[in-house]
Amino acid sequence: MSFNIEQGLFGFDLTDYHAILGVPVDAEAKDIRKRYLTIARRLHPDSCAAESEVDRQRASEYLSKLVNPAYEQLSQERNFTEHQVLLKMKGQQALRQQDTIVLMSDTARRLAGTGDIDQTYRGAIRELAEQQYQSLEQTLDRIGQISELNLVYLMRKHGQADGTAAPRPTANRPSASGKPAARPGQPAPPPPPPPTRESIVASNLRRAQEYEAKNDFASAIRELREALQLSPTNAQCHSRLGVVYMKLKQETMAKIHFNQALKLNPQDAIALEGKRRLDMTSGQAAAPPQKTPPKAPPKASPKDDKGGGLFGLFGKKK
Repeated sequence: MSFNIEQGLFGFDLTDYHAILGVPVDAEAKDIRKRYLTIARRLHPDSCAAESEVDRQRASEYLSKLVNPAYEQLSQERNFTEHQVLLKMKGQQALRQQDTIVLMSDTARRLAGTGDIDQTYRGAIRELAEQQYQSLEQTLDRIGQISELNLVYLMRKHGQADGTAAPRPTANRPSASGKPAARPGQPAPPPPPPPTRESIVASNLRRAQEYEAKNDFASAIRELREALQLSPTNAQCHSRLGVVYMKLKQETMAKIHFNQALKLNPQDAIALEGKRRLDMTSGQAAAPPQKTPPKAPPKASPKDDKGGGLFGLFGKKK
């Protein structure tokens, strides 16, 4: 099943985990967990109330490929923090490109022009979330509509912070966390330093390798592409994409990424090994098999003489 969502933050090459779970972008951990459990009970095969086999299969696909991965990302503190940084960056990017953005839903257009941004946003999210997983054939459209609301909300909030939108006076009421807002005379505690671009890319790479080890290649590719959105000239991301595509037997895509990695870093060991193996495979297809393998060249590196090392990254051919 293909999940093609192009509205909202999805249109900015970001998987909107909050939209998938139907929660605001500033939702707390306990609310995210509560919402996840509600959705999981509705979609899980043991408790799904869908009558048709098509809907039962659809529910299972949504749970395993959308809902569970979204909760996994938002329930782990480090991943959650990194995703919040990405949301901020995408909101700023959208604000700069606001003249080119076309909102598809009436709800998002109303949010873009409302005066009470917070109350309107939360009410609209709550209303859509109630319907999100009831009629499963409309679920992807609901996710797209929620993501549009998230996009507009982030744009408006960043617009206020940058002074591009007129700030509205706010009362001294409890914050979203339930704690009283700081009074003007009280210094706020310093926020923790946000993750750097390099640390986010490193985390994407780490998660991609974890997914790769589980043979979840689609998730590995998603992580690596998100990393390349932040760091397009990262040779390591390209070489790892080459490895994943090679495991999927997509030699053309693997070669593209190996070549790109070598353009950026001619000494990238993974890309060199991957390209060597691709060339060897194409050579074997053109030439008759040899009874005895040729001797290793005298200047071969120790990694080429052993069974482990980089060779193990590409798996064994059966």
